[in-house]
Amino acid sequence: MDWYGTLVLTIFFCVSCIILSFLRILREKASLPPGPMPLPLIGNLLQIDTKDIGSSLMKLKDKYGPVYSLYLGPRPGIVLCGYNAVKEALIDQSEVFGDRGDYPVFLNFIGEHDLCFTNGERWKTLRRFALLTLRNFGMGKRSVEERIQEEAQFLIKEFKKANGAPVNPTNYFARTVSNVICSIVFGSRFDYEDKRLLAITDSIYYNFLIMSSTWGTLYNMYPGLMEYLPGPHKKIGKYFNMIYDISAESIKQHKETLDPENPRDYIDCFLMKIKEEADNPDTTFYAKSLARTIQNLLFGGTETVSTNLRYGFLVLMKYPEVAEKMQEEIDRVIGRNRLPSISDRSNMPYTEAAIHELIRFCDVLPVSLPRATSRGTQYRGYSIPKGTHVTPLLASVHRDPDHYAQPEEFNPNHFLDGKGLFKKNDAHMPFGAGKRMCPGESLGRMELFLYFTSLLQYFTFKPVIPKEEIDLKPTGSGLGNVPPYYKCCIIPR
Repeated sequence: MDWYGTLVLTIFFCVSCIILSFLRILREKASLPPGPMPLPLIGNLLQIDTKDIGSSLMKLKDKYGPVYSLYLGPRPGIVLCGYNAVKEALIDQSEVFGDRGDYPVFLNFIGEHDLCFTNGERWKTLRRFALLTLRNFGMGKRSVEERIQEEAQFLIKEFKKANGAPVNPTNYFARTVSNVICSIVFGSRFDYEDKRLLAITDSIYYNFLIMSSTWGTLYNMYPGLMEYLPGPHKKIGKYFNMIYDISAESIKQHKETLDPENPRDYIDCFLMKIKEEADNPDTTFYAKSLARTIQNLLFGGTETVSTNLRYGFLVLMKYPEVAEKMQEEIDRVIGRNRLPSISDRSNMPYTEAAIHELIRFCDVLPVSLPRATSRGTQYRGYSIPKGTHVTPLLASVHRDPDHYAQPEEFNPNHFLDGKGLFKKNDAHMPFGAGKRMCPGESLGRMELFLYFTSLLQYFTFKPVIPKEEIDLKPTGSGLGNVPPYYKCCIIPR
């Protein structure tokens, strides 16, 4: 066959593949909600901004409604927008929408051995164990409160050393918050200059940046292709392994010193469970499961809270009148001579409202980790097949005009009633919703309250530029919203 015939056959083959792909897409979309028409192989890449996935999904909501179909890569999925749509799926049909969807930036490096990305009975068993163990070691109790108070005091000492000179608070917040979860997992905190703590916080921070960039978004959409392309995403495995090596060394030491009568931390409890189920061939508790679950706990227990603090204080410098009202309430309720306590929270409605509003407004995790349907279901008149990729758009919940009077504005009154008392808002889901809600929610909320109040009790945060010039737009938006780089002067009161 001459070259002309080969060319014709090649063209015919390619056209046939494209036609078959379009037919497959039309069959898939027939039962799904409306949405932009995807192209074969690349899906809806042309309809989204990979640098700001959250805003792209919000714009598509305005065009297609609160529930729409979207192809993130070649796979079909649906996006849930607004409080009602998210509640109906994640809470009212929590079993059906309770599986974890593929998320390659984590799954390809951790595998299905951990707390976050497993499904079925394995996930339920690991979650129950984690909740029970964290609770036994004080999550929601005074022992963890004391750990947070202690870490806040260490942080205050570090900030005092700056003597009011401009500093970038990023590393400070990461180390202090990470030490809280490290003390639960490893049994002790680290000195702020300890190489192990620096490795943990650096690896988490840089992975968070990559996962919140175009590279992270593209890796989630086309993991097979991206494995062959150079770029920052090639470092994700390296950063995960930095934590894995630290965990492996700590697990080894724990095995050598384990006293079953006196478990010291999460690792001890997990090792005891491994021994208890040694004869169970289907056990969920084994060495790799422990190491990967530690990855989950450290990542989730470090980056979300530290980023909220970093972003939150930038917002407070933009709106100093809010910080001043928080400080007035802190001075009135707590004073200057004792540590803030969780018991103070009920007497500090404005501070509690301001912290909730900071979390909502900063929207550190605008797009929840993906879900997947555990079986076929009917949802809002559509037939959703088993295994459908589901994206809950938390940014749309936190900007829902039916639940927030000024959704685009920073306003603590969103969480205050007419009498100035704190009021809850169901459309506040920074830790997710339903059965997959973050198991560390109570710990995270405790940390945010104690850190904000402790720091504002001692310091006033001053920007190095006029407040009018502070730009609050995130520098990246994928897994999370990355706050702009900034320095500030932390002035003792």
